[in-house]
Amino acid sequence: MASIVQRGKSYCVVYYTVKDGVRKQKWETYHSQNEALFRMRVVEYHQRVKKSEAVGQPETVAQLLYEYVHLYGRAKWSLSMYTTSMGLIQNYIIPLFGTVQLKDLSPRLVAELYSVFQDCKPNSPTALKSIQKLLHSAFEQAVLWEYVERNPFHKAIIPKIRPMSQTLLLPKQIHALLQRCESLWLRLAIELAFVCTLRRGELLALQWTDLNEKERILTVNKQVTRMEGELDVTEPKTKNSVRKVALSQQAVNLLVQEHEQHPDNPILFPSPRTGGYWSPDAVSRINRKLLKNAGIEEHVRFHDLRHTFATMAISSGVDVKTLSSMLGHYSAGFTLDTYTHITNDMQRGAAEKIGGFMESATATTTPEPPDLPEGSRCKVIPFEKVG
Repeated sequence: MASIVQRGKSYCVVYYTVKDGVRKQKWETYHSQNEALFRMRVVEYHQRVKKSEAVGQPETVAQLLYEYVHLYGRAKWSLSMYTTSMGLIQNYIIPLFGTVQLKDLSPRLVAELYSVFQDCKPNSPTALKSIQKLLHSAFEQAVLWEYVERNPFHKAIIPKIRPMSQTLLLPKQIHALLQRCESLWLRLAIELAFVCTLRRGELLALQWTDLNEKERILTVNKQVTRMEGELDVTEPKTKNSVRKVALSQQAVNLLVQEHEQHPDNPILFPSPRTGGYWSPDAVSRINRKLLKNAGIEEHVRFHDLRHTFATMAISSGVDVKTLSSMLGHYSAGFTLDTYTHITNDMQRGAAEKIGGFMESATATTTPEPPDLPEGSRCKVIPFEKVG
């Protein structure tokens, strides 16, 4: 490893080298901190390469993944993506695949291990898809690094994923939640999560400058997350999550009223205890307490307010493209997949309407006999009564 030591206006990169079996400390001086940082990364990279050459190429999935994260993940991933991926590796992949030898891994073995995972973790459909995506990427790099000849996850058979049921709130339950709010910020938080479909982290990261009072527009461009025990403000979940949300005049007035309670704080919803950002976990705890006070026994996450709005919007006929942009989804197709249970119901309703229309359009009626002319001695007898 290497380190940087500041001496006056200069920055020194300090590291150890081994020459003729003797370990010596080396100092290199640079005029700027950026130059020193760059040199330190180069030194550390060369040290890692020498260490990996001494150890040899990875033999197990666990060894490959840690190298993949170190060489590929740190260069490509955001901080939130890095944390999520490490969680998948440590909690799911290593226990399942960690000790498997690279040379023994085949599409059939992958399918077998996925089945085991599905039996052990029946309520983790999203995790299984994320695991497949991560392992496929890791072994693509392994092919490029010539550790393996082919990617065993390229044609892997993933068990049919059982979708998790979503818990939705009724309008009267949402009204009950709002009635139980003891503070203005909490009421606003619920309204924005529901009407504006904001995610929990996006809501907590809002600042006063994100609100355009005149245009009644709220800009969503960041989120609060917890990284390694510390709160951090990062970019939103995806690039499509950066969006502008239209507000009612009433919502704008309430936001202005809330900001007047702490005019010197740039955060729209600051923690009253610290003055900084709320922890997402703290909001979840408040939500559980609020549900209990409102007499709602169902397990409803704060995020389910967003699902409730989306479900109501689709059922009310809001087009999927508009809803997708409001939710910050990366595509309208993803929105359809997420709320497929609603669109299926709508398709059945449409089919019944079309069926009713076709039935009425193709129905045959028995013609009425013509009226007799006045004074006519002829009598018209319907054909079916003849004989």
